[in-house]
Amino acid sequence: MPVYAWKGLNAAGKSASGTRESDGPKSLRQTLRKESIFISEVREVVGGRQSKRALLTGGSGVKGLRREVDFKGMFERVKARDVAVFTRQMATLLHAGIPLAEAMGALSEQSDNKKFQMILAGIKQKVNEGGSFADAMTEHPKVFPELYTNMVRSGETAGNLDSVLNRLAEFLDAQIDLRAKVSSAMAYPILMTIVGSLVLGFLMTVVVPPIAGIFADSGKALPWNTQLLVLIADIAGGYWWLVLPLTVAAVLLIRRWARRPKGRAIVDRLKLRVWLIGRLVRFIAVARFSRTLATMLASGVPVLTALEIVKRVLNNTVLEKVVEDARVAIREGESIAATLKKSGEFPSMMCHMVAVGERSGQLEAMLENVAGAYERDVATEVGKLTSILAPLMIVFMAVGVGFIVFSILMPIIEMGGMAG
Repeated sequence: MPVYAWKGLNAAGKSASGTRESDGPKSLRQTLRKESIFISEVREVVGGRQSKRALLTGGSGVKGLRREVDFKGMFERVKARDVAVFTRQMATLLHAGIPLAEAMGALSEQSDNKKFQMILAGIKQKVNEGGSFADAMTEHPKVFPELYTNMVRSGETAGNLDSVLNRLAEFLDAQIDLRAKVSSAMAYPILMTIVGSLVLGFLMTVVVPPIAGIFADSGKALPWNTQLLVLIADIAGGYWWLVLPLTVAAVLLIRRWARRPKGRAIVDRLKLRVWLIGRLVRFIAVARFSRTLATMLASGVPVLTALEIVKRVLNNTVLEKVVEDARVAIREGESIAATLKKSGEFPSMMCHMVAVGERSGQLEAMLENVAGAYERDVATEVGKLTSILAPLMIVFMAVGVGFIVFSILMPIIEMGGMAG
């Protein structure tokens, strides 16, 4: 079994090193991680001497990574949870007094995501070369968005990067939890829709066509609902090869239209007005607005810059316009709450709490309270949505199957009556 010499940091943040037998660098890293040791460098000991080739990045940046890591990392996606874990660990190491470059070295190989390993190794190299931590992150906007890099930059400037990263970690965890609640709530209705569509498709393409052939051979006049069923079955069974691509093309065209400014404005306004969905979309946007703005203001980001970034995370053009108006109003000496209330798009309770926070000088704390309140409201609305959509899906399937059964039985009963 090969022997490896390693260097890293222990749970107390102190330097540690040693040698140990292991099946490979990855196995050694996992073993030492269980002992609360973060590895910054590993070298294989060959014939009693350390190999000059670093198996894990120690100061070589991206070039020090093995070729297989580069290949695997090309097809991986960095998840929000990976970034949140990294942010929490970085905050812990910096709070323990570990220098930034050394902390990056300790964490660059801790992630199981190969692509994230390469990104962190590149950032570490930039930092070692004297670059800014935030500037190095801006080269990876899909992993570290503008909100993240602006907060890191403010932390570097103010000298409180560890506390800023800690706030960022809490913010990312809250966003992940909120997204998970919505996704889990929508999973059941989506599954029911797919199953219902498959069942109805099976009936229309396999069960109905033979029965429709019997009706056609009888030469009897059919009720309107049976004629409609036969027509749908003929189209589904005989022209499915045309219906499927036309349906896909229609969906793609609608999505393309919805991405354009005019189409997106219409869709975003409908999202806020649609029954059941509108309140949930609005509450999610309010919770995201409050949490993001509170986190950025508490980290020292100027209010105008913070609002510009917050505007982009709302994902709704109607609300983005309101936030932009608030930025203009602040330049002219007005308050945020007055503009939000004037728009009528933000709940009155939220506007009142923001106004109190502005008057008392505790806007960040009040926004945190608003975010917590509306995140709880989101959970409530998600529960309501699930409890209503599930029966609706069942009713929809029952109506579809009932229509098919009734349309088939009705002419059979009529023919039986005529024969009697």
